[in-house]
Amino acid sequence: MANSKFKSLFKSADSDKEVDLEVQGSLPKEKDEGWLESEGQLTIDVYQTPQEIIIKSAVAGVRPEDIDISIVNDMVTIKGQRSQEETVKSDDYFYQECYWGRFSRSVILPVEVDSDRINASLRNGILTIRMPKLDKAKIKKIKIKSE
Repeated sequence: MANSKFKSLFKSADSDKEVDLEVQGSLPKEKDEGWLESEGQLTIDVYQTPQEIIIKSAVAGVRPEDIDISIVNDMVTIKGQRSQEETVKSDDYFYQECYWGRFSRSVILPVEVDSDRINASLRNGILTIRMPKLDKAKIKKIKIKSE
């Protein structure tokens, strides 16, 4: 690991004065240590029906086995990788707008969901995650037994 010191000058939002920002830390030297590899952010739609929270995302070119969906407490995380099937030299591109490589997205859910009944499907390049809402509004009466 190499020790590095970064300095950056920027203007403060509430004045025209320049502010000096200094960050210290150690950075790995090699790309294979993972720090230089960028990770794309997945674009998503999140909406609700009366019974579920639904997440949809366009993941064209990604196989289902290359997608990992996890839920911890109230946060859903979608991770995956889109692999380029052929190698093209950067000089040969006219436009290069598609993202190739790892991607992820985490979203905090607005309501509690039943994690045991979550369903995910991939159809025509659209990932759909359906999460049934937990119905906390139901009132359960508890009878008291006399002993």
